[in-house]
Formats: sequence, C-alpha cells, structure tokens
Amino acid sequence: MPATSDDFVSLSKTGSRKLPTPPQQKNHGNFIVSLGAMCAWLAPKAEALGVDLFPGFAAADLSYDDDGAVQGVIIGDMGVDREGKEKDNYVQGIEIRAPITVLGEGARGHLTKRAIKKYDLAADADPQTYGIGMKELWKLPAGRVKPGHIQHTIGWPLPSEIYGGSFVYHMDKDRVAVGFVCALDYKDPDFSPFEAFQQFKHHPMMRELLEGGEILSAGARAIVEGGYQSLPKVEMPGAILIGDSAGLLNVPKIKGTHQAMKSGMLAAEQIVESKSSQGFDARLRNSDIMAELKKVRNIRPGFHKGLWRGIITAGIETATAGKLPRTLSNHADYQQYRKRNGHRFDYEFVDRDLPPRDRLASVYFASTEHDENQPIHLKIVEPDVCFTRCEEEYGNPCTRFCPASVYEKVEDEGGKRIQVNAANCVHCKTCDIADPYQVIEWVTPEGGSGPNYINL
Repeated sequence: MPATSDDFVSLSKTGSRKLPTPPQQKNHGNFIVSLGAMCAWLAPKAEALGVDLFPGFAAADLSYDDDGAVQGVIIGDMGVDREGKEKDNYVQGIEIRAPITVLGEGARGHLTKRAIKKYDLAADADPQTYGIGMKELWKLPAGRVKPGHIQHTIGWPLPSEIYGGSFVYHMDKDRVAVGFVCALDYKDPDFSPFEAFQQFKHHPMMRELLEGGEILSAGARAIVEGGYQSLPKVEMPGAILIGDSAGLLNVPKIKGTHQAMKSGMLAAEQIVESKSSQGFDARLRNSDIMAELKKVRNIRPGFHKGLWRGIITAGIETATAGKLPRTLSNHADYQQYRKRNGHRFDYEFVDRDLPPRDRLASVYFASTEHDENQPIHLKIVEPDVCFTRCEEEYGNPCTRFCPASVYEKVEDEGGKRIQVNAANCVHCKTCDIADPYQVIEWVTPEGGSGPNYINL
C-alpha cells in the first residue's frame, strides 16, 4: 500500500503536539507492507530461480575447515528431549557447506555473534547498541483507519532519559500496525519496555484509535542501533555479514530492510566477481550503504544526554548532512544499568485496560510454539550470579526486560532460582543483549520452533 501522509507527534501524559516531520521519517514514495508476507511471496520466486530453501531447519552452528575458515553451517539435531536424549523421532543434524557463507540473521544473530568473537571482527568498532521493538496488528471498527497514513511519536510514556518512540501504520482492511521501540541502554533495572508499550496505547490519542478494536497478532524483536561507528569488519575467511547481522539499520529512518536488500545485492556481486569473501569489507564501506549511515552517525548517540538535547543534535546533523568533523561514540547497553541502592525511578503511568492484559497474553498473539520437552535454548551460563550479585545489585532485571515472561524468579525447597519458561520465547534476543552480567546466552531451539508472526 502506498504511504500517503506522515505525522510526527510529541506526547505528554494527557496531550499531544504535532512537530515538523524529520526528513528521515518522510515516507512519500514508500510502501507499507508486511515483511512476513513479502518474504512468503519472495520464497517461490527464489525457488524458481534455483535457490534451495530449508524452512523448519535451524542453523545451530558454523562449520569450519582445517584452516579455521567458515565452510558452511550445521543444522541442529531434531527429536532430542530436555535431557539431551534421542527421542523416537530423532533426526541428526547435517552440515550444509558452501564456498562462501552469507550470514543475514538479523539483529544479534547467534552465529554472527560467534563469528565476531572468533575472528575479532569488532576490534576496531564501538560496542554495538540495540533497542527492542514491539508490534501489534489491530483490526479496528470500520471508518477509523486512514489507509496509507503513518504516524510517529516521541515523549510519554518514556522519560526524556530513555530513547525511543512509536509508530502507527494505517493499512487496508481496517487494520493498523502499532509499534513501540525502546533503546536497551536505559539505566533503570526496574523498567519494563513491555509495560511502556502498553502505557503508550492508553494515551488519549491512541485510546481513541484502538478502543473497540481487537489484536490479530503481536511480536517483539531486537533492532540494531549502533550504525556507522559500531560496524564490525564484515568479512572473514569463508563468510560475510549483511543486513542487520552487520548492523546496517538506519536508526533515524527506523528502517533497515532497504539496507539489508542493498547489502545482499552487494554480496551477490562480490561472490560472482571474486568467488571469495576477501574484499567485501572494503566494497561495503565504499558503497552507498555506508554513505547513508555516515550522514546520520551522530543522531542516535546524540540522545545519550536526553531527548531534547538529542533533538537539537539531530537537527544539526541533518542540516549539515553529517559533515561535521566528529563522530560520537556508542556504549554497550548492558553496562548502563544503575545499581538499585534504594533508588527508584518514577514514571507517569496510568491504569490500563486495553488488551493484552499481561505479557503471557501477548505471547498468545505471537503464536509461538516450542516443544516443552526439547532442550532449553536459553542458557544461564553462570546461574550463581543471579542470586549472589544480580538480585542484590539490580533486582534480576531479566524478569522485567523480557517481553514474554520467559524469566521467572521462584523460591521452593531447593532455594531461589530463575525459572526459564523457554516455551514463551518470541526470539527477540533482548536477554542476550541486556543481561547486566552477560551470563544469558540465546542459542537456536529445535528447527521450526518459535513465533509465527502473521502479517507483521
């Protein structure tokens, strides 16, 4: 559907004020689509061109040759129970080898994470930074939707210290896609991005839009925000990184699909011309992809000192097309938490009654499925940290930053423990990113498991 109009709105708790739409968020000439539906449409076209697709099979690890170069991926075993024993339907995973492996896993891909560490690809880059994006597809009473209209907001319910905002895409068939993005470098370990999203829907402007409607589907996913200065080296022996695996999202636009597609096309040219991964890093850095990111490189870190200072920085960077001789630094999200020490942040939250009522209800709308008897794909590699340091210093923020109630603090005859409800997981990767001690590791579950994002 063609995008027809844009609004950029600043929210207070009870009011709103239209602001000039930033150039990066003007959508004239763009289209509103469901990325899930677009991928489903593309799949048979790719197969018609001779591309082999393996839906339902998860790449669990990288395969290396004797010289340490990537030679493909290893598909995870299927039919293994929670204790690691083979079930009646056990199928051993296989290796899929290729002269060059292209990693396009999206933000915080688990294979990309391993490759970056193994080959030290981020040695000359700033730490990567992330946000969590939550999205719901609603069907509203007839006549309320303005097809093609796009709205972005800043302000309430987020305090000025937390970077983020919302988007509302008006679609066909009386549907709207409502989303909320919150940076994961917030300082308050008690903050819940999911609760902030639900609060946003209760702003008078949003309540007027949504009341009487119903949720069709929902989901959550990390988005990569580091941009130009956090770009790792994107080539390694036998493999290359593209899209959000490389970190190519344009944060001011809140868009990365075009960058992912461009980098995929660039990767295809690299493979056809050189038959090697060597040289792809230079090719990418000399492309229009990086030129786009360089222009906006200081906008996201400009918000480290608050909303209005960030808006001023964004205005300066936009007016100068990023030509000022400075590059602001990024920081690791998980290092930003402030220890509790009796301190509590205050939010102007309101009572709410629009669905979903809680995080478990939201999981239902994500249509997520995991075999309860498969190995848990969320590993707490140092569980003792949870109640020796994390509880005391931060109050176990994993029980709040996860939008799907995967992590639950329980106390029984065995003492305190973090119960991992892995079947709830919507694969957003927030836990892998935001855990203050970096002891949570997301690994791939059995192939075919996870959320089923319908029309998102």
